[in-house]
Formats: sequence, structure tokens, C-alpha cells
Amino acid sequence: MNVQAWQGTPAGSRETRQGWLVVASAMIGVALGLSPIPFYTIGMFAPELSREFGWSFASMMGSIGVQSAVVMVASPLAGFAIDRYGARPVALISLGLFGLCFMSLSLSTGSLTLFYGQWVIMSVLGAGTLSATWTRVVNGWFDKNRGLALGIASSGTGITGFLIKPFAAWIIADFGWRTAFVAIGALPILIGIPMVLWLFRENRKANLAVATPGAEEPVEEYGMTLGQALRSVKFWILAVSFFLISFALTAPTPNLENILRSFKFELAEIGAITASFGLAVIAGRIIGGWLLDRFWAPACAFMILLIPAIGSWLLSGDALGSEGAFAAVLFIGFGAGFEFDLLAFLISRYFGQRNYGVIYGCFYTVIAFGGGLGPVVYGYAFDMTGSYGTALRLGIGFVITGGALLLLLGRYPKWEKEAG
Repeated sequence: MNVQAWQGTPAGSRETRQGWLVVASAMIGVALGLSPIPFYTIGMFAPELSREFGWSFASMMGSIGVQSAVVMVASPLAGFAIDRYGARPVALISLGLFGLCFMSLSLSTGSLTLFYGQWVIMSVLGAGTLSATWTRVVNGWFDKNRGLALGIASSGTGITGFLIKPFAAWIIADFGWRTAFVAIGALPILIGIPMVLWLFRENRKANLAVATPGAEEPVEEYGMTLGQALRSVKFWILAVSFFLISFALTAPTPNLENILRSFKFELAEIGAITASFGLAVIAGRIIGGWLLDRFWAPACAFMILLIPAIGSWLLSGDALGSEGAFAAVLFIGFGAGFEFDLLAFLISRYFGQRNYGVIYGCFYTVIAFGGGLGPVVYGYAFDMTGSYGTALRLGIGFVITGGALLLLLGRYPKWEKEAG
């Protein structure tokens, strides 16, 4: 059997200006998708909905749990659609439907069951706006600078975290919460869809074999099928690793305010400290991506994941000053920003692009499970003990173990195909 080795660079890869424009459009798509918008805005709407309908805060935060549970099922299906029909059409349809679903929350009547049902539909129809859609296309444009490109594209979540809260606060204060749902839901439709139509493109190469000069076909992609990936030890190493990492990095995030409150910080100071989290996420995505291009990714990841471990260690003590609190939030935010860049990079290197969408979707299920479980465990630990110390120390062990497991992945593989 004749084989042709391929070391990870797609045929016709062009790290050109057009590729960076694709990155810019992907960043906007990420920023306006299902992952950041509901997560960063539910806290702004919760007091208004509680006042209007008498819902408890716990029941409203349960909507994030509903989203995580649905995404565990929907993300592999979205990944299959991306592989089958292409990322661009999936992104266009899903952005529009997600925006309409988010706008529909303005019609809430007081039925919590109906509210949860809206979140289920929104999570299914919006799954095409998750990271797999955007990172698949970015991977096709870059090899040498793939980590940096992924980092910039994924920084959209940090941009949302930094900007969406003050925007939501302004709309709610001046026009009411129903108008705010409509205004925020319109963003994916009015901004996201035009950007995807204008700039978001798969990398394509001229095919000299076709009859019509200048015609193009998609770049031929190599790598594992889903079945081959599931039979690979590397798949299960990554699955366990990212369950531990996502648990440890997601669990402190919604609990940060309460963690700092347990150290007797005033509300205004808590707000000032936690505001730095979104900027740290952006830094983690861009700096982490840049480092992935220059060092073996598992070793790079292990070293970077020590940073949020230090952040959790600072929060696990009996006393904490303002400087230590700022450092802890920055360190945890930096690690949280690095997580999705790392996953996209490792999947493209160890499993290839052939079935990237569905493989990424499977790992997103793992992340959704770990990320959904972590905050609950931390909250339960606080309810039982009145402190987050034990939970934070568990998180430290998880993130270090998860990083160490990545060292077992070995060298990047060389993909091979049969000669025709």
C-alpha cells in the first residue's frame, strides 16, 4: 500500500490576510453565541425576574444547568452537522435561531416550566454557535500560528464577559428587562450573521483536475473518524483530563462573589475585583494560544494550568487581602481562557480535521458535564461547611492531575492516506 505522510498542515493552507479576517469573524461569532451570552447575562436578569414573578435565585440559575445538560447531547449533533454540511451554513442558521430564542425570553409569563423549556429549545438550536463551528474553520487556515489564531478567535467570550453586563444594565434600567432580552437577542442577528456572510469562509484551494478553470473544492482533510478516535487511548486520556480541568476551572467562576464575600469584602470591592475576570480570560486565550505554537502543547498546558491552581490556593486560605484577591481572580480567569484554545488545538493535532466537528462535540459534552458539576459541588461544600476551602483544594488537585495526564499523549501523529 502506497502512503503519503501528512504532518498536520492542510493542503493549500494560507496564513494570509484573508485567514486573519476569518479569525476576526470567528471571534465575533464566538462572542455572540450560546456559550457566553446566557452565562454572562442571567445574573443581570435574575433580580428583575425574581421581582416580577417571585422566582428564587436558585431556580433561575438552574437555567444554566439546563443549558449544560442539553448541550451535552446537542453538541455532538451540531458537530456532525458541521462535518456534513459545513461550518458556515450551520453558523448562519444557528446564530439566527439562537437570537430569536433569546428574544423569546422577553415573553416570559411567570411559568418556570415554560422558562426552562425555552432554554432547552435555545440550547438545541444555538448549539451551532459553540466553539466547534468557529475553531474548525480557523484550524483550516492556520498551522504555524494555529494556537494564536485560535486564541484570538476564542477571546470573543472574554469580550462578551467584559461588555455585555454594562450593556444589559443600561437597557434594563432605561427600558426594562423585556426590552433587554430583545436587544441582546438581536445582536447575533444584526451583527453576527452579516459578519459571517462577509468574512467567514472555509479554506479552499484551486483544483486543477476540474474542467472549469478557476473552480475550487474544499481542502482535502486527514485524520481519524469518530470510531477510530473512540478506540484510541489518547481520546480517553483527553476525556478524563478535560473533565478534571473543566470541573476545576468552571467551579469557582459563578462562586467568585460569594467566595470573596466569605473573606468580608464589601460589595463594591467585590465588583471591582471580579471585573478583571473577563480581561484575564482574553489574556489567557491569546497568550496561551501564542505559546501553543512554540512549545509542545501538553507540556505547555501543564505549566499554564499551574497558574489557576495557584489562584485557587490563594482563595483556599483563612485570610485574603485585596492584592491576593485580584491575583487569584486574574490567575483563575487566565486558566479559564486557555481551556478551549487548548482543546481545539489538541483535537486538531492528535485527531486531525477529518471529523473534527463531531469529535470536538464529544469533548464539549465532557466539558459541559464537568463544568456543570463543579459549581454545584462548590456550592454544596459551602452549604455544608460554611467555607470553600475544601472544594478549592479539591479543584487544585483536579487541575494539576488533568494537566499531568496530557503529558501521556506523546508526539503529534503523522497522518497518512492511501494513494489513489
